Amino acid sequence: MHHAQAVEMTALIESHTEDKALRSLGARISSSQSDEIKFMKRWLAARGAPIETAHPEMPMDMSKEMHMAGDVSAHSMLMPGMLTPKQMEALRKAKGKDFDHLFLTGMIQHHNGALIMVKDLFDTAGSGQDAELFNFVTDVDSGQRAEIRIMKTMLGENL
Repeated sequence: MHHAQAVEMTALIESHTEDKALRSLGARISSSQSDEIKFMKRWLAARGAPIETAHPEMPMDMSKEMHMAGDVSAHSMLMPGMLTPKQMEALRKAKGKDFDHLFLTGMIQHHNGALIMVKDLFDTAGSGQDAELFNFVTDVDSGQRAEIRIMKTMLGENL
């Protein structure tokens, strides 16, 4: 679900900005996030684990209704770093430099959330036992950190 939101955010780039650097970064993020989604689905399927698309605490339709309504309690249940429905709506409505700024700050927030989840995973006893998962998570961590540095630089250029 976390990765799907990043893909959703990058899908807005084509119609919301002319910035070539942002378009290039968005393509990179979309590709890596899509590849990571495929890996996670394969990894879960190989272990007979369910592939969750909603909050594990609630049924899918209830989760969707809460998000669409912009319910504050739904926000508190979002994975770390995920944009709230209100933030996503602002991103959808923005164009040009306003979009660029909201996209970059939002994606930095999003990526920082991924880093929190990586840390939480590694702080869980035994979580690094699976070599394939360890390599995947380590790659996610380094990739997200590199993209955050790029986006912070881009924000400095866009101010």
